[in-house]
Amino acid sequence: MTRNTIERDNLRKKAEELCSQLTLEEKISMTAGKDPWSTVPVDRLGIPWIWLADGPHGLRRAPVTTEMGYGDQLPATCFPTASALAASWDRDLLEEVGRALGRECRQQNVDVLLGPGVNIKRSPLAGRNFEYFSEDPMLSGEMGAAYIKGVQSNGVGACLKHFAANNIETRRMHINAAVDDRTLREIYLTPFEIAVKKGNPWTVMACYNRVQGTYGTENRKLLTEILKEEWHSEALVMSDWDAVVDRVKALKAGLHLQMPGGKAPFSLKKIREALESGDLKEPVLDKLIRELIYLILKIRQDKEPVREYSPDEHHALARRIGSRCITLLKNENGILPLSPDGKLKVALLGEFAEDPRYQGNGSSEVRPTKIDTVRDILEREYSGLIELTYARGYSLDDENPLSEAEFLRAVETARASDRTVIMAGLPLSYESEGIDRTHIDLPPSHNRLIEAVADAQPHTIVVLSNGSAVAMPWVDRVPAVLESWVLGQAGAGAIADVLFGKVNPSGKLAETFPARLEDTPAYLNFPGEEGESLYGERIFVGYRWYDKRARTPLFPFGHGLSYTEFSYSGLRLSSEKTTGEKPLEITLDVTNTGSMEGEEVVQIYIHDRVSTLIRPEMELKGFAKIALAPGEKRTVSFEISKRDLSFYDSLKQKWIAESGDFEIRIGSSSRDIRLKAGFAYESLEKQPIVQDEFTFISALWNNEATRAELCRAVPRWISLFTPEGAALKDADMVPFLLDQPLIKLPHFTDGEINVEGVFRLIEICRALEPSI
Repeated sequence: MTRNTIERDNLRKKAEELCSQLTLEEKISMTAGKDPWSTVPVDRLGIPWIWLADGPHGLRRAPVTTEMGYGDQLPATCFPTASALAASWDRDLLEEVGRALGRECRQQNVDVLLGPGVNIKRSPLAGRNFEYFSEDPMLSGEMGAAYIKGVQSNGVGACLKHFAANNIETRRMHINAAVDDRTLREIYLTPFEIAVKKGNPWTVMACYNRVQGTYGTENRKLLTEILKEEWHSEALVMSDWDAVVDRVKALKAGLHLQMPGGKAPFSLKKIREALESGDLKEPVLDKLIRELIYLILKIRQDKEPVREYSPDEHHALARRIGSRCITLLKNENGILPLSPDGKLKVALLGEFAEDPRYQGNGSSEVRPTKIDTVRDILEREYSGLIELTYARGYSLDDENPLSEAEFLRAVETARASDRTVIMAGLPLSYESEGIDRTHIDLPPSHNRLIEAVADAQPHTIVVLSNGSAVAMPWVDRVPAVLESWVLGQAGAGAIADVLFGKVNPSGKLAETFPARLEDTPAYLNFPGEEGESLYGERIFVGYRWYDKRARTPLFPFGHGLSYTEFSYSGLRLSSEKTTGEKPLEITLDVTNTGSMEGEEVVQIYIHDRVSTLIRPEMELKGFAKIALAPGEKRTVSFEISKRDLSFYDSLKQKWIAESGDFEIRIGSSSRDIRLKAGFAYESLEKQPIVQDEFTFISALWNNEATRAELCRAVPRWISLFTPEGAALKDADMVPFLLDQPLIKLPHFTDGEINVEGVFRLIEICRALEPSI
């Protein structure tokens, strides 16, 4: 037994002892917070309280737990948001971010950081996309797991959110995610499953919205059956702030903690009444309180001292991290990096150069320790290389628009330069918690500036700041586009480092950029109407949609250029046939064939050549980020498991990997596949032929053993289709009849078998299945 196991068992025993000493009123009081940011202590038993604080890309700690902390929160480092971090495709980097956030939590006495969010970017319109990682469940889950490990390595709990299918901000307090089981499992639950199993978060936050008709805070299927019983998570489950509708139903579903506190007397009264009436059993309450106390004790136990940090140290870290996230979308004729031969005349345009977009709007707003601007960084750090001229070009203040004369001066400034850098993107008001976008366009003033400058200056570089995909009607008229995302307080330095080649860009898109909003998968169903959002695109989210419909996006999932080049070769599989008993090993070689050190993200996709159910053209199942010096070659290895080959069968309610032929596709993006290799999978798992009374008759007829049982059950009916002198098993059954559910046999056989007989037949066939 390990030391950690012993400590965990001791904490559980202590939690059980403390729970047994609580009065009923004390137990009830602990089911909700004391105030906006803390839990209820029980001083007479020495049960302390813990401090929760918003994240996820920086700490938003209120001055005291009784205040919400909007505007007066303590200063903290504002790191790149999740949309930027995911573009790094770098697990180690995410863990490093988590460790830094954990250190800041410890220094500000915060016990639980509310992050990360691993909800899927179903539509580029979703207002909170800046706070989420990706459109792909595997990438989202891996990024989330790494972040969680980093935060919790400091003895601070992470909070995985928002569980689940919280993909819409419009009417989020009531909207129902009308999603089928297969889609829910394959797309929207998979990132949570990966993060839970690999990251082991100490807490999970239930969502505002309804999922399949039931509020996330009251959804026993999600909170208990899947999270606890199936995934074996030990996490405490809390509500999102003010998400609870019915506290008693939430307790029954497995919700430990209602937040915030200070508003809970009504809920607590309802709990008391439910206990008195027997609607809620005290053992259910006791279990949740024991687990809450266990978390509190775990957080409050003696911890290793944490290394103190300085704000300047974390600011420098945020800059380095940001530079690893920036994504080079276009670079014609190698216009980047800017390599001055003599002093280069650079025009810097756009108010973002002086007033940067560095974070999103809503509960995640951080009060940064400092903020860099691109203009200041270029003037301070690169003045020896360039002659810089700045012009606004547009105004971020709608009430104080740019004059026509000032706009024309900006264009002329660009015309007179050797290179022009335009800082453009989405203002803070465009992307916000609680509000979805209605279009994917940049502000008209930004587009106007880019288009006018493109006519005047052929060497124009557009640097975008935005939390999700945007349209680029001018993309064919400029030679370079740099996607900088929402990079936090030190983003300006990261942008400058990439522009001048101090850092070689290595970011890759974690979401597809569409050519038009009308091309997006959820276009007809987002955000929904009459309280429902139909997930009609089903599993075809993001690149899965574009691939299946053979649509060309503006920039594909996984795309991102470098200042160097990489070649792929030598794809090897450990076997051409696998049964899934052990992973299939895949290796390949990657070589830096350029003249500059760089990092490449190797992406592995799997294509199922033939499937019973419709499947995406291919799906991401692995990735690795590697650094290579010029001329260096490295071998990269992956493992493919049975789960990587599986789809979720909603009728059987399980993951199924079918026997058949598959193809490994290795790429630098989803549309830049470099290597392919096929292999066969042979399933050793026997799948049930008969699921229920709605199984088609053909399923029994197509199997020798169950066909014999069908012949014994309805011989007279089958004889009607049997040639003279032939056995019943050789009957020439009519396809129309075979494509009928078993429950219709009484009708078609004219009563030769009744409903009870159908169910007996089903039981007999199921008993045969181990030998089928």
